[in-house]
Amino acid sequence: MPRTSLSAEAVRAVTARLSDVELRAPEGRQPVHTCYVPADRVSASTPAAWGAQALAALAEHAPDGLGDVLGLAPEVARAVDERVRAKLAAEPVEDLRIDFEDGYGVRSDAEEDGDAERTALVVRDWLRDGTAPPRFGLRMKSFDTRALRERGIRTLDVFLTALGGAPGGFVITFPKVTSVAQVEVLGDVLDLFGLPLRFEIQVETTRSIVDTEGRLALPRFIEAGRGRVTGLHFGTYDYTAGCGLGAAHQHLAHGACDFARNVMQVSAAGTGVALSDGSTNVLPVGEDVHGGWRTHYRLVRRSLAHGFHQGWDLHPAQLVTRYAAVHAFHLEGVEADARRLRAYASRAGGSVLDEPATAQALSMSFLRALDCGALDEDEIGRATGLTVTELRALARRE
Repeated sequence: MPRTSLSAEAVRAVTARLSDVELRAPEGRQPVHTCYVPADRVSASTPAAWGAQALAALAEHAPDGLGDVLGLAPEVARAVDERVRAKLAAEPVEDLRIDFEDGYGVRSDAEEDGDAERTALVVRDWLRDGTAPPRFGLRMKSFDTRALRERGIRTLDVFLTALGGAPGGFVITFPKVTSVAQVEVLGDVLDLFGLPLRFEIQVETTRSIVDTEGRLALPRFIEAGRGRVTGLHFGTYDYTAGCGLGAAHQHLAHGACDFARNVMQVSAAGTGVALSDGSTNVLPVGEDVHGGWRTHYRLVRRSLAHGFHQGWDLHPAQLVTRYAAVHAFHLEGVEADARRLRAYASRAGGSVLDEPATAQALSMSFLRALDCGALDEDEIGRATGLTVTELRALARRE
C-alpha cells in the first residue's frame, strides 16, 4: 500500500463544511412550446381547432410542402412535411396557457369570475374526455399593484375551486416578476390551497435579471420558490421595451434578449428548472404568410441553437413552423449526434472525446425528438444502438 502524508481524519475535518453537489435535470417531458389563448376565447375545442387551423394554413399556403418556403434540403423537407402533418393531426398543442393577463386585459370582476369558472370546467372536460394537452394551466395577473394582486389571486381561487384540484400537467404562469418578495408571497398563497401547485416565472423585466443592488436576481427567485418553480419563460416585448428599445428593435434576436437568456441559462443550470424562449408578433397571416413563417422558423431555429427548446406561440399558423423547425433541427443533427453517442456508449473514442455531461445532453436531445414526434423509437434505436431506457439512464431521467 502506498504511503500518504494526510490522515483520513484530518481530511474529513477540513472538508466537513462542504456538501455534495446535486445537479438536477428538468423532470419529465418538456413541451416544445406554450400556446397563449385569452381566457374568453378558450373552449372545449380549442386544442383541436388550433390543429385544424394550422393544417388548413399548410394546405392553402404550402400545398406542395414547406421545402421551398423554408429553404429545406429535399430529403429533410420530405421528412418534415410528413411529420408536421402527423403532429398537427394527432397532438397539435403540447402546452396551453389560459391567459388572464395581457392577452385578456382588464375586465369587470363579474366577467373575469365567469371566465375563470367556465375555463376550469373546460379543463375538467378535457381531462374527462382525454383531450387535454400534455401540459396546461393559466397565466394569472402580475403582483405589480394591489388591484392586480387581488384580482389575480381571486381568479386563481375561482379557477382552482371549480377545477377541484391540481391535476397532473397543470402549471401556473406568474408574469412580470420584479422581486424575491413577489415569489415568496405567491408561494405562501399557493400553500393556502393545500395542493401540489407549481409555477413558471416570466422573465419580462430588467429587475428579474439584475436586481436593485446589482445582483443576479433569478437564482434568488428560484430559491424563493421553495421547489415550486418549474420554468423560466422569457417575455420578448415587455423586456425589450423595459430596456428602452424602439419598436423596430424589439425582437428575439436582439443582443439585449441574448444577454437575458444567457443569465436565464446560467441561473437555471442544474436546478431542474426548464427554460422557454419568448414569442414573435410577426404572425403568418394576411398577404405575407410565407414571410411570417420564415421569420418564425428562423427565430425558433436560433432559439434551439442557443439551447432553448421551448418557446411561445401566439397563433395557430405558427404551429406549422414550430414543428417544422423542431423536427428539422433534430433530423439534421441525428447522424452526428448518434455517432458521438455511440462512441461514448462503446468507449470507442475517435476524433472527439466526449464528457459524461455531453453524453447526457445528447441523450436528452434524442428524448426530446421522441417526445415531439421528430423521431420514433425504432429510428432512434437504429441511429444510436441504444434503447429509450438506456437513453433515459444516460440522461439521468430515470
